Amino acid sequence: MRVGVIADTHGLLRPEAVDALVGCELIVHAGDIGKPQVIEVLEALAPLQIVRGNNDVKLPWAAPLADVLRFDMGGWQTLLVHDIADVPAALDEPVRVVITGHSHKPLIDWREGRLYLNPGSAGPRRFKLPVTVAVIEIEGERLVPRIIPLLD
Repeated sequence: MRVGVIADTHGLLRPEAVDALVGCELIVHAGDIGKPQVIEVLEALAPLQIVRGNNDVKLPWAAPLADVLRFDMGGWQTLLVHDIADVPAALDEPVRVVITGHSHKPLIDWREGRLYLNPGSAGPRRFKLPVTVAVIEIEGERLVPRIIPLLD
């Protein structure tokens, strides 16, 4: 299973991001979507798991979106939340993947057998941070995440 992970689009869904997500069986958006059109494009590519970010809470169209989601991702129990500060300090055992956004800093970090993934920001560049998405390849008990730069 190939999963695309994107965050912090802030209303800008770059063609490079769409290209990187084509062929994914699932897309996960970790918040700060910015515009409902971003959701429409992503849903046309694959099933979508999505949470709203701190900038989305003010937008009426984002009101129905969850702040926190738990779902199965190819047999891996996953927690999706925009800001890592909102991840419970003591996660229950079934959660094996934690996906966040907010910082705009891409991160792949394995802690005690649990993956913490931040795909970085795919939207407008912030400071000198890279513009990125992530892809996760899942084959049973094997999970391989990677960060994909979108701009040189």
